[in-house]
Amino acid sequence: VKTALTFLLFLSLACSITTDLADPTAAPPITAAPTLAAQRTESAPPTQVAQPTRPSLPQGSSQPPVTRPPLGGTATDSVTYSVTNPTSNVKLFVRVYSPVRSALSPALVLVPGGKGDSTNFQNDPNDLVSAGFVVVTFDPDGRGQSAGTEDNNGSIHQDGLAAVIRFAATLVNVAKNKIGVATYSYGITMGAGALARYSDLPLKFLIDWEGPANRNDTGGCTTPKSGHLQGVYACTDEAAWSQREASTFIGKLKIPYQRIQSEKDHAQPDAHHAVTMINAALAGGGIPLIKLNDTKITQKIDLKSLPPLIPESQERLRGQLVAKYAQELLK
Repeated sequence: VKTALTFLLFLSLACSITTDLADPTAAPPITAAPTLAAQRTESAPPTQVAQPTRPSLPQGSSQPPVTRPPLGGTATDSVTYSVTNPTSNVKLFVRVYSPVRSALSPALVLVPGGKGDSTNFQNDPNDLVSAGFVVVTFDPDGRGQSAGTEDNNGSIHQDGLAAVIRFAATLVNVAKNKIGVATYSYGITMGAGALARYSDLPLKFLIDWEGPANRNDTGGCTTPKSGHLQGVYACTDEAAWSQREASTFIGKLKIPYQRIQSEKDHAQPDAHHAVTMINAALAGGGIPLIKLNDTKITQKIDLKSLPPLIPESQERLRGQLVAKYAQELLK
């Protein structure tokens, strides 16, 4: 009996031990994988800077609005061309900056001041591209990378500008009905001359940044004597000055005219040249909208009745000012 009881006790203990041991052939237990968020938290890769891409359009939209926020284009994203001046037969150097966008863009043709060329716009092309504009710059005859002879913004230079404007309208990424011209300083003489003489140019508006009005501003024909053309043309040379006074051309325009003028002009002793240009534009009678900075002008002005001028602190943001007024003129 004792032997039997001992055997049964031993058998019971053996079965208990066997049940608690893990089967060596059994598969390992399944552990749930961490969620995607947890994986990213535990081993997140370094942050990457997104590369510029064409912006996606909202569902049901055919194109983004012209005055959309900055699109990320830079002034280093450019292509060069040559455009022939039909009068001089000179091939003009042209540079085009384009924003990154999936629809047609408005365009601005920039006209340099003084005897400048396409390199004289500082950071303005970048500011304008960031605002969504295609920007077209060029070297007039005899300047920069263009051959030919300096014409001091006379009819030959004006003919070249007209050719560049027509070229801008052929660019595949430009909205043909949204092209403007922005002139800088003495560039207004070339700009106003070209627009007055070629009324069929596909233009929406003209922006004039602190341009001189006439020979008194540029030829030193009054006191105080000022201007880079002193000694180039006699003050009595009517043939020469008939091509080179913006105030004689501006009244012939048929498109909106925007004047940008700061409290302290970059070249002139006061704002008298701005008054002259505004009043000449009014006298023409055909310009649908005339503005001096943010003020719409409907009657003659003088130095005592000037509307607010641009503070010097804002004047340093010239490219952004040009973009602002261009966007308003496109509405």
